[in-house]
Amino acid sequence: MIIGTGIDLVDIPRFERTLERTPRLLERLFAPAERSLRLPSLAARYAAKEALIKALGGSDGVHWTEIEIASEESGRPYFVLAGSTADVIVERGIATLHLTMSHDAGLATAFVVAEGGQP
Repeated sequence: MIIGTGIDLVDIPRFERTLERTPRLLERLFAPAERSLRLPSLAARYAAKEALIKALGGSDGVHWTEIEIASEESGRPYFVLAGSTADVIVERGIATLHLTMSHDAGLATAFVVAEGGQP
C-alpha cells in the first residue's frame, strides 16, 4: 500500500550559488559521507531529501543530516536514516522507501514512493 509519494526538481546552478553564498548549508543539509560529492550529486541528494519530506507529508521530526543517500554497488540509491527521522518512518507505518534520482542539463530530480506493509 502506498502511503505517500514525493518529487523534487533542483536547478543545479542556482543550488551552487546558494551553497557559495551560505557555505554552512553543506553541514546543515548533508550527512558527513555526502559532503565531498560533486555538485550534481549533491543537488540530486537535496532533491531526494525534499521528495522524502513530501512523501511523508511534512517535515515534523525529520532532520536533514539524519537522511543520507547511499548507493548500492549497482548504483541504485537508497536512504540511510537515523535518529528521529528513522522513528518517523516507523511511526507512519512505512516499510519500504523507493528512490530514484537523476541529473542532467543543469537540473537534478528525485522521486520517492513510501510503501507501507500489507493492510
